[in-house]
Amino acid sequence: MAAEMTDGIEKFADNIDAQVPSNPSIPSGDQTVWADVSPLLQLASQDLHDGELIHGENFNLFAAMSALEIMDPKMDSGIVSTYCSVDEAIEKGAAPVPLSFNSTIDIQCTIDIMDHLLACEATWHKGHSLAQTVFSCIYLLRPDRISSHALLHSYCMVVRVTCNAVVSAVSDARTNEEEDLFTMTYGLPLKGEGDEKCLSILHAVDETISRQLRASKAPSTKRRVLEDIEPLQTNADLEGGLCKAVLCRLRFRKHFYHVLTCMRRPQGKGLELARKHITSCLSELDSMLKLEEFLKCKSICRTVKDATDDETTASGCQPIGFDSSLNSRLSAPTPPRAIKLLSWRKAVDYFKKLLHDLEVICSYTLDPVLEVVLRFVVGFQKLHPDLVARAYLQLLLVQEGKLYGRDPVFAMICKASLLPDTVKNHDLQKNETIVQLGQLLTNLLRILCTNSAWQRRKLGKILQEWRIVHAQLELAFRKEYGDISNTSNEDVGMNICSYILIWVEEQTYWIATRFLTLGFELELYSPCDYCMVYWYIYVILIKLAERTHIKMMRSNENSRRKGKKKRDSVKDGAKDHQIPPAVSLLQCQICLAEGLVMMLAALRNEFNAFQSVGPFNSEHERFLQHFELLQKACIPDGVSYVSFKETINHARLSTSSTYNCFKDAQRTAKELRTSYSNDPEKLNELRMIEQVAEHNVVALNLVRHLGTLDPSLKVYFEFSHHPHFASAVVKRS
Repeated sequence: MAAEMTDGIEKFADNIDAQVPSNPSIPSGDQTVWADVSPLLQLASQDLHDGELIHGENFNLFAAMSALEIMDPKMDSGIVSTYCSVDEAIEKGAAPVPLSFNSTIDIQCTIDIMDHLLACEATWHKGHSLAQTVFSCIYLLRPDRISSHALLHSYCMVVRVTCNAVVSAVSDARTNEEEDLFTMTYGLPLKGEGDEKCLSILHAVDETISRQLRASKAPSTKRRVLEDIEPLQTNADLEGGLCKAVLCRLRFRKHFYHVLTCMRRPQGKGLELARKHITSCLSELDSMLKLEEFLKCKSICRTVKDATDDETTASGCQPIGFDSSLNSRLSAPTPPRAIKLLSWRKAVDYFKKLLHDLEVICSYTLDPVLEVVLRFVVGFQKLHPDLVARAYLQLLLVQEGKLYGRDPVFAMICKASLLPDTVKNHDLQKNETIVQLGQLLTNLLRILCTNSAWQRRKLGKILQEWRIVHAQLELAFRKEYGDISNTSNEDVGMNICSYILIWVEEQTYWIATRFLTLGFELELYSPCDYCMVYWYIYVILIKLAERTHIKMMRSNENSRRKGKKKRDSVKDGAKDHQIPPAVSLLQCQICLAEGLVMMLAALRNEFNAFQSVGPFNSEHERFLQHFELLQKACIPDGVSYVSFKETINHARLSTSSTYNCFKDAQRTAKELRTSYSNDPEKLNELRMIEQVAEHNVVALNLVRHLGTLDPSLKVYFEFSHHPHFASAVVKRS
């Protein structure tokens, strides 16, 4: 079947090739020929299994955002033929009170409800509907029914207030756009009477069960003293284990709620306390895992299914009091299909990951330097944090229009522009365009806290805004100060304007670089696109290095003018000729990008490798698709598909500069180690650059010496050493 499908696709592609205009540079819409793809789709569908997707060079899931995934509850709501209301479920005995007349079974049922609620909450955090997850619990929808059951009532109360805190945080951070269902409450009772007392009630229940645990451990000689303490249930052999199982679940909820509330304190004042509660949360989760075998082995008098990976309770028992379809008539927007919950084990793993991510945020030093902030946020995104952690990071960074709620944005811009601290109170901060620039910067920080796909789209769109603000600033400054390019002028306002303009350009190119490199993380580029992508990265990095260098040189010049003695002028002049480490690091990346461009171009020109083959998009069309947002913002000026083709048309493997690019990157990276000896992150970047350069030097030598003699030699690229710069691998086919 696979062979027949391949033959059919090839014949179909040949037929389309015959109809496509010969000029590959003609964009879509001009002399475009439409072809019926039904035969191709029919052949493909016969060989594809459920859940499989055709993955071509010019088609993937990210490029097909409008594709509908059948049976996915978040994309295809489907239909459920039978469902009941909350009252109907209660009448049928779905949520009995008391849970059981056997006290041992009653406490086991309570633990199962706790575990299932944890699985529901984790599933909700992953983007499913609150109504179909957490509030599929009848005891949450009808809290008055369990008011006499202190343990379950207090637990449900703290779950409810925790959900309310998370909804509030995600809504305030506006990250809910990523998952439209997340903050929709459907009129559910997220707030209940007496919720403000949830911690005190939970603490009282905790104290009671702690006394019961101590009583179960007491030797027989002391039990008379503790006779007034009523046990949790009647089976003495299970008392200690069940008390521990209940306590670790209650304490996890208590500490987790403390984490969420402490992290919302203004100016990051609750981060240290939040870290302590995170440590306690992780400890309680470990205790829950340790007691899993006890709950499975000691679940007596209850039907236990064979162990599976889908169990939503530690005991493996089916919890009572839940129905994912009972809100279907209560809230019309809720998709009617019953969703698949995360297992209890996966839910515990999710909360561990969430807590570790929140711990990283709490460990941050709240540095007011923009470069440090950007590095932290980008580094944090490498941990692949989920929606809740990213929302709390954003709320920490931007509060009331200030960084961390304390540092004015203009002061941060002045520091990033390498201006002296004395100018942060300058009247220029009241300028309308400067205010707009500050808003753009805070918006950038918010965007960097979103998920990678959402972030890339947003970054591409705000590039035009940064370019417009730069033009407006330049116009306003020239109108007020005249020729702002004159760096020898002593006017403070003019100098500030000059520094800020350079910084705005630098920041614009940094955003463009982030936009391009995110494409590798999202797997948006095919191997046939690498040449043009690295060429564009090369062009952007050159501009970024230029602006960074100018900014640093001007700052050094400004510092030298103030309070320097004449005998120091020769020494300062020598320093001016030294390239700053930050610029040298960019030059390493420039060399890698240039080397990859010329290597890929040579392989295309001499071996016809990494060329797009197929009836669909031409190379010109792919260039426009990948870089449309950059082209609209004119970043940089004068860059086009024509200039790309002119650069690569004459590339050959024999060109010595191709070899030297990787060598230069390797040499510069080694020289920079001493400059970044106290910066582990930069040292790791230098190490990765050296590895990529070394592997590409070896691969290039092999291709140059063996390529023309051995047609079986194949070259492909992988990202085993660096997330953005590819390493060439040469193998025989």
